[in-house]
Amino acid sequence: MTTCLAISKSNNYATIQVCFTPGQNCTEEITDVIDAAKKSIFVQAYSFTSAPIAAHLVAAKKRGVIVNVILDKSQTTQKYSASRFLVNQHIPCWIDYKPAIAHNKIMIVDEKEVLTGSFNFTKAAQNKNAENLLIINDPTLAHLYLKNWERRRSVSRYLNPQNSWISEYS
Repeated sequence: MTTCLAISKSNNYATIQVCFTPGQNCTEEITDVIDAAKKSIFVQAYSFTSAPIAAHLVAAKKRGVIVNVILDKSQTTQKYSASRFLVNQHIPCWIDYKPAIAHNKIMIVDEKEVLTGSFNFTKAAQNKNAENLLIINDPTLAHLYLKNWERRRSVSRYLNPQNSWISEYS
């Protein structure tokens, strides 16, 4: 039996923000965090169709932030998927094709902040659905999420912008 990872803190407290839709602008909260990134953004997304979030990731890359994305295999064929846009903007993307669905919706920013929750990076999540987003500033938690991101990337396929749309990562 596997166990969950535990985080124990004595004097250091994580700061946590929460956002809910309908009623609050989770997309804006996400783009604000992206805009504040200084070093790196690692993304895992089940569904990614949000033009504003994609555009802010591209802007972050252009200002020197490392941006890497892992997507569910549905994103290679989903209408309005941001996958082609991101790849065409030279953001490295991988497809996590092994599980039935890669249902994560996370960002790890500057190895200290984690965005997670039910909120897909989509217009529907913002405008139609009842969703939640947590923004957690905790380097220990971010480290655990980054290790999981790296494990998922290691079994994912690199999205190739050339003729062979999906190729093995090497």
